[in-house]
Amino acid sequence: MNPVRTVAGLPQPGRTLVIGVVNVTPDSFSDGGQWFASGDAIRHGLHLLAEGADIIDIGGESTRPGAARPDVDEELRRVLPVVTELAATGACVSIDTMRPAVAERAIGAGARMVNDVSGGRADPGMLPFVARAQVPYVCMHWRGHSRDMQSRAHYDDVVTDVIRELGSQAAAALDSGIARDRLIVDPGLGFAKTGEHNWELLRRFDELAALELPILAGVSRKTFLGTLLAGPDGTPRPAAERDDASAALTTLLASHGIWGVRVHTVRPSRDAIAVVTRLLSGRSDQGYRLFGLLR
Repeated sequence: MNPVRTVAGLPQPGRTLVIGVVNVTPDSFSDGGQWFASGDAIRHGLHLLAEGADIIDIGGESTRPGAARPDVDEELRRVLPVVTELAATGACVSIDTMRPAVAERAIGAGARMVNDVSGGRADPGMLPFVARAQVPYVCMHWRGHSRDMQSRAHYDDVVTDVIRELGSQAAAALDSGIARDRLIVDPGLGFAKTGEHNWELLRRFDELAALELPILAGVSRKTFLGTLLAGPDGTPRPAAERDDASAALTTLLASHGIWGVRVHTVRPSRDAIAVVTRLLSGRSDQGYRLFGLLR
């Protein structure tokens, strides 16, 4: 995979970026309800910034499998105070939403990026809005809403199919007027994918370079890690106890030169990226392959 590429309007530190997650929801899979109150969410965002987050990604809609959608007014009620306060500190804030109405209000409150897990497919107004707003846009591979997305987890070859489908979504974003240097893609690990699909995407991550766009990955605390780390009785490891495994994946992805990782706990990923960056510094090939372990 190519080294980390820059994206207009975002921090450009010359390494993999760390995007800290603030879920202002009662039902997210990893920390539902923990940061639901605005004050708690703001304090958590400040904590993530203090740990070294480059971007804070604020979302008011859970996208765990089976989750129900809040209405637009409720989503706005959840996210706007948090966006406003964190953006006022000078932080680079991303709004995690599928709704252009929410994206517009959040950008008006100081957000600088839109992270749309539907990649423009949930609402036909999103891509034209982002094009007009001229902000960076994360376009994720998506096959449907949370209520039934896992029923769509069928692929002939998950890597080939994701590249084709995500490429089509990215082309639609570009056709809508979103500038290439503001477009980021996300393979959507855990979205309409089984655990084995996720592992296959990670094993063959270099193939995603065919998209020729910066890549963001959200692997933090995902269910497939809980399954991997299950106890002797088969009980999956709880979400909040998957951070070490999440940091291990950050190490591997950073060694591939990924543009960014989206995480719930920032410091372990920043530390992992610092190690990878130091090990690879001064290498003439800039190959981002650590100890020959990655293809």
